[in-house]
Amino acid sequence: MKQENLKFVIVGHVDHGKSTLIGRLLFDTDSISETKINDIRQICEALGRPFEFAFIMDHLEEERQKNITIDTTQTFFKTAKRDYVIIDAPGHKEFLKNMITGATLAEAAILIVDAHEGVMEQTKRHAYMLSLLGINQLIVVINKMDKVDYQEDKFNKINADLQPHLNLVNLSPNYTIPISAQKGDNIAKKSDRLNWYNGPTVLEALDSFKNIIAAENLPLRLPIQDVYNNIVVGQIESGILNKNDEVLILPSKQKSKIIEIKKWQQELNKAEAGDNIGVVLKEYFEIKRGDIICDANNLPQVTNEFKAIIFWMSKESLITDNSFILKLATQETPAKIKKIHKLMDSSTLKAIDRNDEIKETEVAEVEIQTEKNIVIENFNFLPELGRFVIVKNDDIAAGGMVTATFSNHNNP
Repeated sequence: MKQENLKFVIVGHVDHGKSTLIGRLLFDTDSISETKINDIRQICEALGRPFEFAFIMDHLEEERQKNITIDTTQTFFKTAKRDYVIIDAPGHKEFLKNMITGATLAEAAILIVDAHEGVMEQTKRHAYMLSLLGINQLIVVINKMDKVDYQEDKFNKINADLQPHLNLVNLSPNYTIPISAQKGDNIAKKSDRLNWYNGPTVLEALDSFKNIIAAENLPLRLPIQDVYNNIVVGQIESGILNKNDEVLILPSKQKSKIIEIKKWQQELNKAEAGDNIGVVLKEYFEIKRGDIICDANNLPQVTNEFKAIIFWMSKESLITDNSFILKLATQETPAKIKKIHKLMDSSTLKAIDRNDEIKETEVAEVEIQTEKNIVIENFNFLPELGRFVIVKNDDIAAGGMVTATFSNHNNP
């Protein structure tokens, strides 16, 4: 089976070297054409500057002149182990929105800190953002070590300054690496100028991370879209379904057996994640849209209360206890916010001291109560059953992801 891409995001305070690091990663993995390198070299010469690796990313003329990143892109490179996708997210708001609504799914992160400037307020806010999103594969890079003469003491001080805040937001870096993105130290090759450091390079650290488990290797989850003449139809979100498998239909907890699997008028012995199929069950109950066919031996959560993170997109605020429609996979139910635990401005990442209302572009950690039991998974385990939208006045008002449940009815 083809190796999945590993998607990661680089975050950090402005001017701490994010674009330069991305440019260096692309350069050192031969992911940039010689023509483009020559173009950038000519631009740098015309500006009277040394070669700027940031210009590999900042390829728009306006960006070159202002020396800032203004575009959101996905950039690709590969190592001997696998392919990578760098999610470049200059706007916190856009990144949070994309992560929560599923448009972007980062599996790992690099938090970059300038060795000369040290830990800044935005560094701490970005760490909180990573914790909020449940990204637990993390590299901290202390960049611009060339600006502090590659001093080990300076590296140790910044690491010591950062660690208490990471502890506060429950982040534990897998690696903390001293680098110079501009000079290429410890990016693809170990640096003699940092010979006091014995850990991996940035590329070696990335290669040690794990991909999110492929959907077909997870337990069976088949949300039912409809029922036609006793044929149950839907798309398998995870797992593999075989003819004659024993299954459980949730939330009703009825047991049954798969008699037939149909796909485009063909009968199959097996179907897997991503397949749109129809199935015939041995025992036919009152099955309806929104029910979930599951592996009888490995069940999801069935609950009417759970914790979540939501990104509010509507101009009309959401008041605690106000009713809305929650849609998750093919399930749909009235619901309400029981409690707001934390509230954050998605642009500044600053905490908001309010617990009764969520306004446009705010991110909230909340408890949600649904009118009826629904079938869910933690977003980090299975995004398709951990991602939902909130509908208010017939419009999508928010995207959300499940972070924890309060009750577990896994033993029917």
